[in-house]
Amino acid sequence: MTVDVFEADLDGEGLRIGVVQARFNEPVCEALREACLAELLELGVEEEDIFVCTVPGALEIPFALDRLAQTEEFDALIALGAVIRGETYHFEVVSNESAAGIARVSLDFSVPVANAVLTTETDEQAQERARVKGAEAARVAVEMANLADSIDSLSALPDGSEFDD
Repeated sequence: MTVDVFEADLDGEGLRIGVVQARFNEPVCEALREACLAELLELGVEEEDIFVCTVPGALEIPFALDRLAQTEEFDALIALGAVIRGETYHFEVVSNESAAGIARVSLDFSVPVANAVLTTETDEQAQERARVKGAEAARVAVEMANLADSIDSLSALPDGSEFDD
């Protein structure tokens, strides 16, 4: 028995990636962005095919992702931010609502969204994870964009037309 298995495809050539970065907890978010952009370039995404915008905080990320997804110009999107636990319940509200909004954009628009919004107990934990998570988000975005493209090609007929729904 031979089963076709899609293996991870980390070739970013020809992909257009949108990145939304929160500014709150700026040193952590800057480290996330630097690592993410460096990895996207390493994977072959062209500099001119990367769009980056910033928003005030993690709660604003889903709105910007939604607007980017509406353009239908991107193969994948990336969310970068850091929510660090404080002394109030606000940490959980921001973490939960941001994550839910990010997931909703991905499902509503059928576009991969790599969620690299860190949720940590301390500033130190966030700093330790920022570079690794930023690079990981780039790999996730490229892999999922390529997976989506492969799945889309399953509906194509040999003559290039598509199956009717």
